[in-house]
This record gives sequence, C-alpha cells and structure tokens, in this order.
Amino acid sequence: MKLALLLATCVLTAPAADLVLRNGKIVTLDPAAPQAQAIAVTAGKIAAVGTDAQIARQIQPSTKVIDLGGHLAIPGFIEGHGHFTGLGAFKMSLNLREAKSWDQIVGMVGAAAREAKPGDWIIGRGWHQEKWDTKPTPNVHGFPVHNSLSRVSPNNPVLLTHASGHASFANAAAMARAGITRNTADPPGGEIMKDAEGNPIGLMNERAQGLVRDAMNRDLAKRTAAERDTQAEREIDLAAEECLSKGITTFEDAGSPPDVIERFKRRATEGRLPLRLWVMLRAPNAAIAPNIKQYRIIGFGDNHLTVRAIKRQIDGALGSRGAWLLQPYADLPTSSGMNTEDPADIEKTAKLAIENGYQLCVHAIGDRGNREVLNIFERTFKAHPDKKDLRWRIEHAQHIDPADIPRFAQLGVIASMQGVHCTSDGPMVIPRLGPKRAEEGAYVWKSLMKTGAHVTNGTDAPVEDVSPIESYYATVTRRMKNGQTFFPAQRMTRMEALRSYTVENAYAAFEENIKGMLKPGMLADITVLSRDILTVPEEEILKADVEYTIVGGKIAYQKGK
Repeated sequence: MKLALLLATCVLTAPAADLVLRNGKIVTLDPAAPQAQAIAVTAGKIAAVGTDAQIARQIQPSTKVIDLGGHLAIPGFIEGHGHFTGLGAFKMSLNLREAKSWDQIVGMVGAAAREAKPGDWIIGRGWHQEKWDTKPTPNVHGFPVHNSLSRVSPNNPVLLTHASGHASFANAAAMARAGITRNTADPPGGEIMKDAEGNPIGLMNERAQGLVRDAMNRDLAKRTAAERDTQAEREIDLAAEECLSKGITTFEDAGSPPDVIERFKRRATEGRLPLRLWVMLRAPNAAIAPNIKQYRIIGFGDNHLTVRAIKRQIDGALGSRGAWLLQPYADLPTSSGMNTEDPADIEKTAKLAIENGYQLCVHAIGDRGNREVLNIFERTFKAHPDKKDLRWRIEHAQHIDPADIPRFAQLGVIASMQGVHCTSDGPMVIPRLGPKRAEEGAYVWKSLMKTGAHVTNGTDAPVEDVSPIESYYATVTRRMKNGQTFFPAQRMTRMEALRSYTVENAYAAFEENIKGMLKPGMLADITVLSRDILTVPEEEILKADVEYTIVGGKIAYQKGK
C-alpha cells in the first residue's frame, strides 16, 4: 500500500519538461538503457529517457513536444577534428572541391578576376590534382604550371589552397607580391616547386605557403578594423550554420591562435556560440608560455567553450607528398616527405603541456611522422611518471608502421582519425605507398581498435565536407567513388562508427561525463535523422537527412526552417 502511494506521488510530482521527443527510435549509447522511445529535457540537460508512456508524465502545457514519427534520435554528432574558422572562410571563397580539371579551375579564377577590382586577392580552396580527370599539361610531378592561371588573372594575386591545406598554388602576381623568384630558397619545412629550368611553377608545398600568405595578410591588414571584424564574425556564423545543418553539436577545433579564441570567448559570454567548441591552442612556444595558465578554460559559457589542448604539426599531407615517411614514396623515389616542425621544439611543447594540464595534439600523417610523435610522447610520459590519464592525441594517424600500431594503446594515445579521408584519398594511396604499405598501415582504425586504442572520427573540414553522415558512410563501407573498397577488413561496424562520432570524441576531449550519450544528467545535445543509419541498406545511409539539431535542449536547426 505504501509503495503504491509512493509511486502515485512520484507520477503526480514528476517535473515538467521543457522539451520532449517522443514516438521515435532513440539510440542512447548508454549501456544501461541503450534504446528508448522518448526523452525529456529540463534546463538544458536530459531529465529522463524511457517509453512514450513514462515520459508523458513530464509533459505539461509549457512543454514543447516533438513527434519524431519513428525517426532516429542519437547523441549529437561531435566533429572530432576540423578547422572551424577555416570552414567559414571556405564558405566565403572559391570552392574548388568538385573541380575535375586544372582548366576548370583556371576558368573559375578567370570569371572571378573579371568581377574583382585590380589588386584584390582571389582566394580558393579544395583542389586536388589526383582527383582531376586528366593530368595538366605541362606539369611537374603532377602539379600544374602557373602560366595559364596567370594569363587570366594578370591584375589580381591568386592563392588556391590544396584540399589538404598542406600546399597552395599562386599565380605570377601573388609570387611577385611575395618576392618569390627563381633565386628564392626553400624555407625550412617547405618547398617552392620549380621546373627543370629552375623557375617556380606556383606550387608552394607545406611551409613555403607562408611566403605568399604573409604577403596576402599584409595586404588584408590594410582593411579597416571594422572590415576585419565583420569578416571574422561572418566566418564564425557561416561555420556554425554549416555544422548545425549537418547535425553537429560540438566541434573540436584543430588549432586556433589566442586572438581567435578570445573572439570565441566573447561570443560565448554573449550567448552567440550556437554550438559547442573544444579548441586546441595553436601558437609558438614563446607566445604560449607566458600566459599558458590563463588560456586553459573548461566549460566556459554554459559548456560552450573549452580550451585544454595544444596543437603542433610534425609533417604534411599524403596528397602533396608532404607526409613524412620511413621509406621513399613509391611514385617519387627521390622523396620521403617533409618534417615541417622541429621535433625538438615539439618536445618543448610537450613539456609545457604536461606541466600545465594540457593535452598535446600533434598532426602526423606519414609513418615516420607518427613514430617520431609516439617517441616524443613516450619520453615525456616517462619523465613525468606522476601524470596519468593524459589522453594525448595524434591527429590523422593516416599511415602507421605495423610496429607502431600497438603503441597507441600501450601509451594511452588517441588516434584522432577521419573516416572520409580513407575513401577520398584511397585512389592515390597505393600509388603513393605501394600495395603492401597501404594494406598494413593506411587508415587502419580496426587494427588500432583491436589493440585497445581509442579511435575517433571527423572530417578535417574544410578539407572534406563537414558532414558526419558522409564520414560515417566511409567508415562502415570504405567504398571509394570508383566503386572499389579500400581494404575492407578495416571497416567499422555501424555501432562502432556511431560511437566514434559520439562516445569516443567525447572521451578524447575529457567530456565523456557530459556528452556522447543520452542519459539523465548529460547535456541535451541531440541529432535527429530521417533514416536509421544503423539498419538501412548501405546505399541509403547517404540519403539520411538531418531533421533536427538540438543543443542544450534548444532547437538549433530544423530541416526546412
């Protein structure tokens, strides 16, 4: 009798929810209650999950109710590695991602030049010479020569960034602005690619990009403060809109300088960050060290901004042959790639990080790059045996020597990978590495998982489209656009892939207690999809639309609105 009275009292006093999602398939990723029909949200957090009948007790006249109509609701997607303001800037420049030839790109720049004022910079991003239908003529190691580009843009400096971000193409006007001639020496960690006669072709590999970017930035600095501020704010707005439309509730930003972080902080204070940012601090050691303690913030602005990691980069990208390899490239035996930042300097960053409570996140793509970073991490950990559960990360970990695969789990290092890179880059990987190296070490997320390593997911946007659905599809199928499957033994299951985009990304940010699952007490970050990506035929995964993106219990995106 007493028990019945107590239950009746609980029903009558169940708190009113601010938001209820009902009549859906809710996959919580909480092992204690993996699936539900409905979910209740109060004060930005999940109050309860259960059946429609159970959650109905919390519906009051003030409650907003969404009928899911049987659709799938999951924890909000977490972008595990991307470039947030870079995504916004990409939306404001020439999109070269789908270009099928160099001639098409030249045509796009020519059209832009006809609209531009003399002297204005023309910016683009996304080209990839390995994805063109034909090789440009003439070319150097597959890269075009600037002459045709320069002819259509004689009065405008042009800078076109490779899809990877690790190389850029400049026209004659841009090289002139930067003072680049046949006599200009390669900077450390970079290459000014030249033809057989020693003339620059326009391709700036890795740190050589800085020569042209510095010239561009000098010109852009002449704008008024208001103009610069408007562009910076617009970049954030565009990036946030794009992410929310793709179901992303948290974005793990792979490197921003202090001034950009201060802008994020201002917007978080003002309630103008519509999704959550977890940010890696990117600046030289000398700039970081004096204020390193004040840069570190956790859960600022109602959990909208966290800065608790430092970003470094040891090598370049596979597409531009900048990834640092143990053995030469199969298709360019004279090169083993590039070490882009001094390992000794990265080791100093490691000391700064471990002594001040930061994670260290190092970009490494080639097998030599990954080994060098693992060695730095291991030496640092041994020198600080009192420091535990550090969760340092290797960003990308695209090509790993088999001997180094077990070291990730042994050292507790997270493999911060991007599933879509596998299928996007796949056609060029075997030519670059040869079949044996490709099979044993390229995009081996399953091999890493079998050793107990944590493997995360993302897109490296704007290198790839920020869509989690596309990267999820690549992760579970490894199917390239040519229809072939890139070493299918490394595919994740659908549930593993979903965890890589939620639970694992939360863990990699020390946020597993507030994100990555839908269970009471956690942040009410929820993505609703039009199709059940866990069960539909593979070919239908890419047809899944984002119906709702919910951040902190508020609808941040709704399809059609």
